[in-house]
Parts: sequence; structure tokens; C-alpha cells
Amino acid sequence: MPRKLPIAVLISGSGTNLQALIDASRDADFGCRIVGVVSDRLEAYGLTRAHNAGIETAVVEWADHNGREAFTDAIIEVCGNMGAEALVLAGFMRILAPRAIAAFPQAILNTHPSMLPLFPGAHAIEETLAAGVSTTGVTVHFVDELVDHGPIIAQTEVALVPDDTVVSLQQRIQAAEHRLYPQVVGAFGRGEISVVDGAVIWDRQVEEAVL
Repeated sequence: MPRKLPIAVLISGSGTNLQALIDASRDADFGCRIVGVVSDRLEAYGLTRAHNAGIETAVVEWADHNGREAFTDAIIEVCGNMGAEALVLAGFMRILAPRAIAAFPQAILNTHPSMLPLFPGAHAIEETLAAGVSTTGVTVHFVDELVDHGPIIAQTEVALVPDDTVVSLQQRIQAAEHRLYPQVVGAFGRGEISVVDGAVIWDRQVEEAVL
């Protein structure tokens, strides 16, 4: 059986993307093995999801560390002790210091609820609605030293509908994330995705769809 890439999933909240990854990991073709789930919040429900799946968990709280660098060092240490060789950010609301990139080069993935480079930041859905655009979407990308930046791996469009609210649009975006993110993470674990001169090479692209 091919070796599966050991990953740690970083969360801050309810962990719906984590659950999608856990569900996908039960497939023999999924290229990763979730060796740990790390949260910056003790009350994050995603920790319960991990416990229910028999996955090791850890909590690294921001307040327990003196600044971003110390917090990042703690994350790196915990994930390393779990045996992780890559990090998958799934609703993780902290920005890691650049030393995380050095510790996991081209091996930190993130999902964002917009078609980056449009609407980066924590309020992407609200800004999308305010802009009056007809479509938005989901972006999965490698993490670099900038916020919501780095080589884009895949994107899927999500159409806006009349009378959309933050809640209704967020629900459809999350549904798209729950399909796209496990596909990308699994492909990354199988070694299908690489970065060459800043561009992503994927030998089996996910089909894009307007949802």
C-alpha cells in the first residue's frame, strides 16, 4: 500500500472542513493520514470531531505565548511531535509567523471563501455581498508569508442568488469547500501537486463547477 502523507489539521472552530477531511480519509485512495488536530481554542468543537474519530488532539492557546513567533514555535513543535510532515489549515484563525513556512516548505495548505486574489482577509463573504458581484467561490492555496496569499492550487465558483445573506452564501461556500478541499489535500498527499517556479503543477485537475 502506498505511503500516506502524515498531516496535522489546524482549526479554531466547529471543524466542518475537518469533518470533510476525516470522512475523506476513510477512502483508501486518500493520500494523507491525519495524525493530529491542533486548535488555538480549547472550546473548539472540531476537537470533539477529532476525538470521535480517534485522532490525537492538542490545544495551543494564543494567550499562553509571548507573541506570534512563540505561538508559531509551539505549533511547529506540537505538529512535529505528532509526526506531521504537512499542515492543513481548516478554519484556523491565527496567522503563523514565517518560520512555519521554513519548517513546512510548500507543505502548508489553506482554503479561503473567495476567488483569490479577490476579497482576502477575515470578512470575505461580507465584502463579496457588498461588492455586488455575481459569483464568488473557494480557493485552495499554499500558504506563504503573506495573508491569504501563495500559489493557488484550485478554485471552484459559487454563484450568488437574489436575496443572498451572509449565512446563505456561507452555507453554499462551505458545501463547495467540503468537496474541493479533500480532493486537493488527497492529491497533495499522493504527490500529484507540486510548485515549480511559483506555479502549481497538478497532473489531475479537479473540474471546476458553478454551484
